[in-house]
Amino acid sequence: MSVRIDKFIWFTRLCKTRSIATELVKKGKVKLNGEGIKPAREVKVGDVIGIVKHTSLFTYKIKSLLKNRVGAKLVEDHLIDVTPLEEIEKFKAYQSAQSAYRGHGTGKPTKKERRVLDSFLHWDDEDEDDV
Repeated sequence: MSVRIDKFIWFTRLCKTRSIATELVKKGKVKLNGEGIKPAREVKVGDVIGIVKHTSLFTYKIKSLLKNRVGAKLVEDHLIDVTPLEEIEKFKAYQSAQSAYRGHGTGKPTKKERRVLDSFLHWDDEDEDDV
């Protein structure tokens, strides 16, 4: 039995949809045994899949192949997460940095928030005026 890499990524819930999985492979964000591949490349037991998410490379070793998509609890029967701790920490640092940004749909900044933002953006200009 053999399975395409894009299908396997979708089957094991590493991507939400198969089209997203195919797009990731096409963009080179998915590696199979350390090398770039095409979406039609077939995987086998023992292969190592690497997926780039933002700044980190998550790696998984294939335990067994699938015929169709499985529930989230069953994924660990088919994959072993072998991601190094450094990569996980790098991803957590990226997520915490992103949480500082203003959320989409939160509306316009208040008057106070605008003043704080203006003082932050123009802090260098004020220092040059004093000299």
